[in-house]
Amino acid sequence: MSTAAFTAREYEPHVFSSSKCDHFTLHLRQLHWLTVSWRIDFKLAVLVYKCLHGLAPSYLADELHHPAESEFRRRLRSASSHELSVSRTRLSTYGDRVFPVAAFRIWNSLPQHVTSASSLPVFSTRLKTYFFELCYS
Repeated sequence: MSTAAFTAREYEPHVFSSSKCDHFTLHLRQLHWLTVSWRIDFKLAVLVYKCLHGLAPSYLADELHHPAESEFRRRLRSASSHELSVSRTRLSTYGDRVFPVAAFRIWNSLPQHVTSASSLPVFSTRLKTYFFELCYS
């Protein structure tokens, strides 16, 4: 038996030893896992961070725009902020789920101390802590 399988079997009784009436969110919190919707937001925010720091494919990074990149907006206060410019969508059902729009909305909702991280591991740690507090508070 492999070491990973043995390790997983060690923890199995602790993870699944609850009754049917217990809420699964309590177990997610004990394991320090995010719920599915928060996990999706986490993955999307990490992808935006990678795009902004040259760690993602160019076809994704080309979709992201800072207000400072626009010739007409360089002198505005928003040009010095960490936020990205969000393009308007016509369809709220489909258009808001497109990568650039969804990524911009999540990125712009993050606090400055999360988005100003110096490296990807620091960003991931701060982001998960921030999302964990929002998810379970």
